[in-house]
Amino acid sequence: MRTIFHLDLDAFFVSVERILNPSLNNKPVIVGGDPEGRGVVAACSYEAREFGLHSAMPIRTAFRLCPHGIYLHGHYEEYVRFSDVVENILVQFAPLVEQASIDEYYMDFTGCRNIYGSLFSFASFLQKEIWKKLSLPSSIGIGGNKTIAKIASDCMKPMGITYVLPGMEKEFLAPMPVETIPGVGKVLKGDLNSRGIYYIKDIAALPSEYFSAVYGKYGTDLWRKANGEGSEYLSTGFKQKGISKESTFNRDITSKAALKDILFRLTGKICQTLRNKNWQTSNVHIKLRYSDFKTVTRSKKIAPTDDDKIIFETAWELLDKAITRRIAVRLIGVGIASFNNFAEQEYLFEDKNIKRKKMLRAINLLRSKYGFDIIEIGSV
Repeated sequence: MRTIFHLDLDAFFVSVERILNPSLNNKPVIVGGDPEGRGVVAACSYEAREFGLHSAMPIRTAFRLCPHGIYLHGHYEEYVRFSDVVENILVQFAPLVEQASIDEYYMDFTGCRNIYGSLFSFASFLQKEIWKKLSLPSSIGIGGNKTIAKIASDCMKPMGITYVLPGMEKEFLAPMPVETIPGVGKVLKGDLNSRGIYYIKDIAALPSEYFSAVYGKYGTDLWRKANGEGSEYLSTGFKQKGISKESTFNRDITSKAALKDILFRLTGKICQTLRNKNWQTSNVHIKLRYSDFKTVTRSKKIAPTDDDKIIFETAWELLDKAITRRIAVRLIGVGIASFNNFAEQEYLFEDKNIKRKKMLRAINLLRSKYGFDIIEIGSV
């Protein structure tokens, strides 16, 4: 049997905000922006969840349910920094680590029982290590595959540990609602419920051919997960697919100059993250949403770079050409993808941009220490 851990950082964005500002402890905190805006809840504390709040809820709905909550825009650069430190801690103990997202990690401890002893006790040790060094709470699920481990990590939040013994996977899953299975969203849940399928045991009780006939390949995968199966091997070559930022406006905007200013700031933030990871990008993309919700996306390949000026000019070129309607804009976003590690050897062969590269890295250091707004690169 494989031994897979899934570690999930509890209310991660809120936990980081509380480290930055301890006065937020034990209060209903919501990360996601202006409560009078059009955004959604990115994360909320357990105190806020008592009022019915949850991630992806419209921010205005959250404010209606919890008007006395503390609403924050958040500090994404700090979230990335803490996430990287957590990964650095885990790789000291786990032979294989896969970072699944900014706040969750899979670890393969197969064959490590003789080294670490009780898996439950070792999971507790990992929790305490992260808490001691970073004051971040976490929950851990242990199972024979990634699906079981992930579902288990949600069972005892916050600061919980759930170990699903080998052979007990189906019994563990049976009483849970179908939406517990990763990937089952509102639409699929509704369709399953309309067929009289409400619990995971209902899926497991039917033949796999039924689900493959109704949902194709995904149906077969759904049936396998309901029967306790899942991927047993980690993707150790995990690489972030993209970095993006977007802004939904309190009032729709018609001014191109205003849109350009907002795009400039969004681009600066993603470039900050790009350089913190020592990466370069060769793909820039934008998103534009009009007030009638029609959404346009555009992308362009470029030579690998981490320079704000190049990335912003590319993004603005894309956005400017995408604005073809005489109608107000509700949202814009910018993103980058197709990463490669920055080659420091460039300095030996290309000296015309050395000063600018060094300047950008100096700005990164200042922002990492004092916050993004401590310094601003001139408008380009």
